[in-house]
Amino acid sequence: MTSTTTSCCPEYAAMSRRGLLKGAAALAGTTTVLGSAVVTASPATAASAGSVLVVLSLRGAADGLSLVVPHGDPVYYQARPRLAVPAERLVNKDGMFGMHPQLAPLEPLWRSGRLAAVHATGLPVPNRSHFAAMEEVEDADAGSAERQGWLNRLVGTTAGDSPLQGFTMGGGVLPTSMYGDAPVMAAATLSHTRLPGDDQWDATGGRVRSLHTLWDTDSSVLAGSMRSTFRAVEGLAPASTTANNRARYPDGDLGAALSQVARVIRGDVGVEVVTVDQGDWDMHTDVGNLEWGRMRSNAGRLAGSIAAFFDDLGDQAPKVTLVALSEFGRRVQENANWGLDHGYGNVMLLAGAGVKGGRYYGSWPGLTNDLDSDLLVTTDYRSVLSEVVTTRFSASTAAVFPGFTPEGVGVMTSL
Repeated sequence: MTSTTTSCCPEYAAMSRRGLLKGAAALAGTTTVLGSAVVTASPATAASAGSVLVVLSLRGAADGLSLVVPHGDPVYYQARPRLAVPAERLVNKDGMFGMHPQLAPLEPLWRSGRLAAVHATGLPVPNRSHFAAMEEVEDADAGSAERQGWLNRLVGTTAGDSPLQGFTMGGGVLPTSMYGDAPVMAAATLSHTRLPGDDQWDATGGRVRSLHTLWDTDSSVLAGSMRSTFRAVEGLAPASTTANNRARYPDGDLGAALSQVARVIRGDVGVEVVTVDQGDWDMHTDVGNLEWGRMRSNAGRLAGSIAAFFDDLGDQAPKVTLVALSEFGRRVQENANWGLDHGYGNVMLLAGAGVKGGRYYGSWPGLTNDLDSDLLVTTDYRSVLSEVVTTRFSASTAAVFPGFTPEGVGVMTSL
């Protein structure tokens, strides 16, 4: 579809991630809303986590052909006479691919073998609806009516009974990937992960002490939830006291979100899975070129935020893997509004622990220059994620992605 009056399609404009699933927070994650970015963490153990997975969702369908450019395919330049990124300006370039020059902050990760890209990835069947595609990607269980996401299933395979798994606070929203039976925690912001009134004293020695007196020996279901709440707040305390290095990140929601995530991970409170939702990638207009446009600014903030995040992790960096993906890609051919309409195949970026980086993966299908042409999918996105969960968590592919048989991608190395 083409939008001539707005920068994103009506479906995406109406679908606020902050209001999409309101009221469902009791089911999952430590959730923080930061402008267009939403952070959800699922602490799977009270002890130090051996591996941490950060899933960064680029909401709105990011254009993978702009982020990782197939400069070796001449159709790319034929189909995008105004939007195409010149080959000589690309970074991390090989004979077929290169990254948008605004991704230059990621070059140190690439050169050190900690950043890779897998192109022509996506759902097994095209789905151009933002809402439906997001849900399908995050359920990762085609045909099932069960309301459970792949990250929740992953959490369910790991050991641990931390109360952080079952605590909800605030009115944040949860991505579908975190829905399910495994308990996860929700909170408004890291700095506000505290019991209301814990700084107010009364005649008994404190409001919190009064709450303990009220609930500690009660046998009701609500009392059990309250005791879990007490333990969860205490468990997150180390993360709340870590240094806030927000100033090291680019301006914008994504930098703010990843700076919060880095604090949680440096707190070493047992978090194993974190999701970050970052919007504003639905570019039906104003993609622009290297001098102006939304792709230029978005790509710069994306790269700068990821680079700052890995620098900020300190001694926790060797156990953190980040995966960036989007619900679908954009059409091959540019539209009349300096934009790109809903497409199919896309690129996935992987960075950090276990990544066999410094190269591009995937089977390139070739592009065609027709009005409705898409980048075809040659690698099911679940094959990429399967390598991450099996190598970093020793999780069963059958448990996390039911009914799916992955194909080898080779982007990850074992622990």
